Amino acid sequence: MGNVPELETPRLFLRPLAVEDAPAIQRSFPRWEIVRHLNAVVPWPYPEDGALAYLRDAALPAMEEGREWLWSLRPKSEPDELIGVIGLRDAAEDQRGFWLAPEWQGRGLMGEAADAVTEYWFEVLERPAMRVFKAIGNEGSRRISERQGMRRVALVERDYVCGRLPTEVWEISREEWRRRRA
Repeated sequence: MGNVPELETPRLFLRPLAVEDAPAIQRSFPRWEIVRHLNAVVPWPYPEDGALAYLRDAALPAMEEGREWLWSLRPKSEPDELIGVIGLRDAAEDQRGFWLAPEWQGRGLMGEAADAVTEYWFEVLERPAMRVFKAIGNEGSRRISERQGMRRVALVERDYVCGRLPTEVWEISREEWRRRRA
């Protein structure tokens, strides 16, 4: 996608999502431990053509229109291996989302990816603030927001694949981000 550049972290390549990623996503994504804390718009059980339909009908058109910036996560040690996805949305709230295959969790990889796309959000897209939603039980995701210096600004309820849950709203401004990065 022309409007989504490749990004890089010390251990990851972040490549713009492409229709060719459908088989890899279809293999690793439809697992309860990945989807349970995702927005209820994710179909469950996940259909056999779920990844292709998502890429073709939602992700790639949103990227083309400049409404979303979506990347596959690939370890530099295995650059052909898609291990997760991270994305940004041009929305009033819930502007970043991600998932990572469980066998790759606990290594700080998603923190690296989140830092790279947050930097892109503030420094390339020049957005004034970022807001993200976290189901209260999603501890790994919450720790990423805490490490990035986000602050909890609200408590709401949202629908997830696993049902309706209390949800924390986390936020950081561009100025706060820049101060932390300096």
